[in-house]
Amino acid sequence: MTVVALPLALALLGPLFAGGPGPRAASFTLGAGHWLGTDFVGRDVWRQVLHGGRPVVLTALAATTLSYLVALPVGLLAALTRRRLLEELLMRPLDVLLAVPSLLLILLASTVFSPGPVGLALLVALVNVPDAARLVRAAAAEAAARPAVEALRMQGETWWRTAVGYVGRSMLRTLAADTGTRLTGVLYLVATAAFLGAGVAPDAADWAVMVDRNRIGLFVQPWAVVVPALLIVALTTGTNLLFDAALVDARPSDRGRGRRTRLLDPIRTTRSRAGSEARP
Repeated sequence: MTVVALPLALALLGPLFAGGPGPRAASFTLGAGHWLGTDFVGRDVWRQVLHGGRPVVLTALAATTLSYLVALPVGLLAALTRRRLLEELLMRPLDVLLAVPSLLLILLASTVFSPGPVGLALLVALVNVPDAARLVRAAAAEAAARPAVEALRMQGETWWRTAVGYVGRSMLRTLAADTGTRLTGVLYLVATAAFLGAGVAPDAADWAVMVDRNRIGLFVQPWAVVVPALLIVALTTGTNLLFDAALVDARPSDRGRGRRTRLLDPIRTTRSRAGSEARP
């Protein structure tokens, strides 16, 4: 929480406190009222940092959400259907898309049209759908093979209740673990695409663009590169650690389980002895 709180606060609340643009100064200078110096065109780095996080965070969150909105129904339907042809029609096109490198597909699409932030979120979501759908299908297929699902079918339960009420709930931990990893990968992909100029303007207030455009002055004015780069690292690392911590806290304590076992052992031993003495 501590690691991820600072970049999230700057990304979501930074534009509210950024203020006006102000006059430009010389490129790559320190001081003169600029806390973190100026960037490659003389703009205040601190103000660019306050404005640059929201596009990265919102694009990554939108892309992750969109990818799951498509992958969840596709994966559940492929796992629970009893029609082999329908499963092949759902999964084989995704396998073809999975064979294309994600970043290459985004760059090729960017050469055809200028995607913008919304288009970049759609492209990143598109390249994440095949992997997410395969994971959902694998987790759902394991849950669908349990006797409880067959019992629900024999009772005449609807497909929606079986898929969402039982299978969906059974794979919540798997989805939570994948969400943390996927959000980290999406943040990396969005930042890399912005670094290469896909989906954003060359002089946009974006943390990844700041790293790219200001690296020529790294040894003259390092804060213009170091600060946005550290914020991206903190955001990705903190997000992954946060999901890992949530999954660890959700697991039952091994120590508590061992203590319960030790407490129950004497009772079980006494009952087994009583049962053996009662036998003729």
